[in-house]
Amino acid sequence: MGELPVDRAYAPEDHHNNLLATAIGDWQLARESKIHSYGKSFNGFVARLLPYEAEKLLEEDNVLSVFPNTQNKLHTTRSWDFLGLPLKLNRHSNVESDIIVGVLDTGISLDCPSFNDKGFGPPPPSWKGKCVTGANFTGCNKYSYPFHTHTHTHIYIYILITFTETKCELSEKFFSDPTAIGSFHAMKRGILTSCSAGNNGPSTMTVENVAPWILTVAASNTDRQFTTAVHLADGKKARGMSINTFTPEKKMYPLISGALASKVSRDGYGNASACDHGSLSQEKVMGKIVYCLGTGNMDYIIKELKGAGTIVGVSDPNDYSTIPVIPGVYIDANTDGKAIDLYINSTKNAQAVIQKTTSTRGPAPYVASFSSRGPQSITVNILKPDLSAPGVDILAGYSKLATLTGDPADNRRNVFNILSGTSMACPHAASAAAYVKSFHPDWSPAAIKSALMTTAIPMRIKDATAELGSGSGQINPVSALDPGLLYNSSMDSYIAFLCKEGYNSSSIGILIGTKGLNCSTISPPQGTDGINYPSMHTQIIPSNASISAIFYRSVTNVGSGNSTYKAKVRAPKGLSIEVIPDTLNFGGVNQELSFKVVLKGPPMPKETKIFSASLEWNDSKHNVRSPIVVYKPTF
Repeated sequence: MGELPVDRAYAPEDHHNNLLATAIGDWQLARESKIHSYGKSFNGFVARLLPYEAEKLLEEDNVLSVFPNTQNKLHTTRSWDFLGLPLKLNRHSNVESDIIVGVLDTGISLDCPSFNDKGFGPPPPSWKGKCVTGANFTGCNKYSYPFHTHTHTHIYIYILITFTETKCELSEKFFSDPTAIGSFHAMKRGILTSCSAGNNGPSTMTVENVAPWILTVAASNTDRQFTTAVHLADGKKARGMSINTFTPEKKMYPLISGALASKVSRDGYGNASACDHGSLSQEKVMGKIVYCLGTGNMDYIIKELKGAGTIVGVSDPNDYSTIPVIPGVYIDANTDGKAIDLYINSTKNAQAVIQKTTSTRGPAPYVASFSSRGPQSITVNILKPDLSAPGVDILAGYSKLATLTGDPADNRRNVFNILSGTSMACPHAASAAAYVKSFHPDWSPAAIKSALMTTAIPMRIKDATAELGSGSGQINPVSALDPGLLYNSSMDSYIAFLCKEGYNSSSIGILIGTKGLNCSTISPPQGTDGINYPSMHTQIIPSNASISAIFYRSVTNVGSGNSTYKAKVRAPKGLSIEVIPDTLNFGGVNQELSFKVVLKGPPMPKETKIFSASLEWNDSKHNVRSPIVVYKPTF
């Protein structure tokens, strides 16, 4: 996946066939083994190879990397209002219509209202693509361009690419990660790549898509929650999380616990209290609402036994809602769950009803429990994720080819669904980036990323992982239009960074399409991280070492012509932060000034893993904020 040669006579497919023939030893077998050649945005191919053939191919000159194909996991309204970007906001509609957005997805449903192009004009002159049909897709219209969204942004390719999370193992380096390589080529062409951080939270060291030229997006919530009420026959009520679309047919239903619905004699293992498969008696469950202790999917089991509904008591309640296949809700087992269990065991004919879901206001924003956390292990001194965006209970376009729950027996289908995941957060960030690009078409990918990060709103509600979960905070698209200062980076900056990280000169040369690149001739970038990043992060290794780090930064003035910015530091006890100089005097727009940030401190207390701090540059109008994180790993 290297850069294409400049030579116009170069034929990628012929070159790929020759490489395969050398590795396999047979020209015909080589042609049959190749699945696809890539020869537009980057140079590479996909082929079926035996392990020794792959190793032989890797030995060839000008081969950057060879890695096995992997199965990628998808990380898969109110949110824009919550972000301060309502429909009534002043828009740059003419310019916005010329922004080209590429979406990498597994499929679309053309009857979704999102693709209604009423009132839209022709594609911008820069559009060079075409609509191509494929398996299960015959939706090309009479024009030479695809469908449009309702937000004055044409769905094409080339200004900004959104990846729905492509998995890359933490042990892999950038040159064996197709997302990192592909996004590097995109960055070189002025395209910002937005990727989801992953859905493996809340554990630390689970964040994915961590290349510094990628915008890595965590999932946070909005102030809207979907909750479902349970009414007991004794007048008491409980409330939990779910999206229950069923309207009750009766005022009350018989209520039983899984423990009381247990089979007299079981033909297998399982916990009846948790409503495990095979542990319950259909005769006892039929027509009743069942209270189960567990984690999920009990609704499928109760439906199979012809139950009327399910109440699931969980010790660690979800912060997002799911759609059950029968009336259902998740409640806190330690509070409402105990009350329901007591009611069942103290009442001869316990009854309850599960109401239809309603929306309520709740505390926000905070990072979703499922959102992957840092730190990362590839470039340990770069904070990832970069920022967060709404990814909890998001109204999303959906296909009628699938049911709302994915269960074939479910007859509910719609062009919209409520979904949660970092794949819901990622498009919010990508859209915000496109919005900023529409006002600043000359800004680089790094500049747009900087604007989004330095204007992000810190989490109102923090957990133990702090910025390792949220990055700079939740996106604030309107403020990102006027960030004041930008932390910019160019391709040369990233090349110097890769050299500092120890990547092979020839491999970097293949990646960028430059022969003879030699890292020893490139001045190593200064500082702990060696990159002009909008956030600052260092890991203390070994864990009993003193805190010592220096970050060198440059900022470009994109605010007022003559302006003075003063540094404001927020740091916890035990961490000293010095900014040199602490005042930046700009004489004009696009002027660049540099400073350094020095971190010092004794070894972190044994019980402390994270120091959260920040640097803010303020000129009375702009507040340019960078999170500073010191992390102590425990291996």
